Amino acid sequence: MAVVIRQTNIIWILFVACSGVIDITMAHQKDSVEVDDSKASNKGTNPSALNTSVNVSSNLKRRKSRGNSKANQHIFYPSNTSSASQTLGSFDIFDLTFVSLLHEIQAIVLSSWRIKWELLVFFSPFFFVLLAFVAFLLWNGSVVLGAKEAHAVSPHFAQIMYFSIVSALFAAPLHFTIGHALDLFQSFWKNRLLGFLLLFLASIASLLSVHFFSIAHPYLLADNRHYTFYLWRKIIKFHWSMKYLLVPFYVYSWFSIFRLLGKTRRRIWTLVYFFATSAVLIPAPLIEFRYYTIPFYFFILHTSINDSRSWLLIGILYTVLNAFTMTMFLFRPFHWDHEPWVQRFIW
Repeated sequence: MAVVIRQTNIIWILFVACSGVIDITMAHQKDSVEVDDSKASNKGTNPSALNTSVNVSSNLKRRKSRGNSKANQHIFYPSNTSSASQTLGSFDIFDLTFVSLLHEIQAIVLSSWRIKWELLVFFSPFFFVLLAFVAFLLWNGSVVLGAKEAHAVSPHFAQIMYFSIVSALFAAPLHFTIGHALDLFQSFWKNRLLGFLLLFLASIASLLSVHFFSIAHPYLLADNRHYTFYLWRKIIKFHWSMKYLLVPFYVYSWFSIFRLLGKTRRRIWTLVYFFATSAVLIPAPLIEFRYYTIPFYFFILHTSINDSRSWLLIGILYTVLNAFTMTMFLFRPFHWDHEPWVQRFIW
């Protein structure tokens, strides 16, 4: 049903499937480690082994050593339990090294291969949805229904920049606090070389995105009922330099998102989330907040918000935002000269 309503939801269907594969394979990896540790413990505490000759004792030691080395070969990353949250609480966004990601990918691939038939059965509904979507693409010739020319796929890389700052603003009590800023800075300072490198690469990518891949869709420029019309004209196009001055806020917002997700999720999950968000937003030439809804919901659902103060501030923020929206919609109507009907402000 989600794909029928909006075709790009196929990306989120695949994202949910990938998230499930990650959780299942890591849980299987944990079980394998516990079994190996139990076997090694039993071998090391066998009463009969303590009464045998020196040669047998030596053989048991060698077997125990092999058992321990076998257990050490398994790479385990904790799941989303309370103990896992404590372990992942020390996660450093600037520790997204290539080697660390390779370790997680290796663990997932190896575990997936061991339980491939179980995964195939468990995720078969997702596979059928994917096949139906492929059949739709072959029949329709495009992912777009309706006005295909107006919604043609475009390399709109600036879209993920807009999403980052909008998501940060809609969860401002989480991102824009002194404590969180200091935490982000300490995470950056802990590994300065890698931190500066990631900051430099992210800034360059953001500058290139807003310079070469900022798209002003005709609908955005023509429809003054949407708030994006005014945000584009009054902020982004206020001055030619404005889109470049916003780059530090884009970069901070993405690093803040990664930091918050990194406290509860694994590196590979955060990376898959970023790729899924990019796959949905980059091809969309039109700037609309409704495109950001699903990735924002996933971000909030997978962010650990433990203090009531943050929830209270977010509740107040949304109450004020909804009151403003309803006030503008109900009490500030206007007319277009070329149409007789009343027009209203909407998101």
